[in-house]
Amino acid sequence: MTEEPVEDPKVDPGCKRRDAFVKLGLVSLGVAGAGAAVFGYEFLAPNVLYEPSPITSLGKPDRYPQGSVTADPKAGIYIVHGPEGFYALTAVCTHLGCLTAWAPAQNQIACPCHGSKFNVEGVKVEGPAPKPLAWLRMWIGDEGDLMVDRASIVPARQYLRT
Repeated sequence: MTEEPVEDPKVDPGCKRRDAFVKLGLVSLGVAGAGAAVFGYEFLAPNVLYEPSPITSLGKPDRYPQGSVTADPKAGIYIVHGPEGFYALTAVCTHLGCLTAWAPAQNQIACPCHGSKFNVEGVKVEGPAPKPLAWLRMWIGDEGDLMVDRASIVPARQYLRT
């Protein structure tokens, strides 16, 4: 007499060990394929940093009275209307890149973070800054507005006479 194998009631007769490993392998391949597709898309998608234009319009020259120093924190520049004419200075400290502030009581541009101080022409007076503030290219635009190119550094003492 032959004995029939006794089936364990806890085991599903339709699910065999081989089928379970095949399903596990297919799920693993699907996850790996999805990950590769995501990384492939990120690789092929343009990785562009959109920055505002370095050219800034500052309005009409008559907005700036003679002897004034006007800060434009949005653009990160100072517009100075001195006796020789207009010029623009960067407001970014040359020490660690902090945004400086105009201190009219001392007639200086001061870095509030590390104590560097600059005169009205951007020359370092005291502090750890290694260089003076940069002078920026300035011109009168087609509509009569003052224009500054924050990306173009010019030698000091290049005034715009109106």
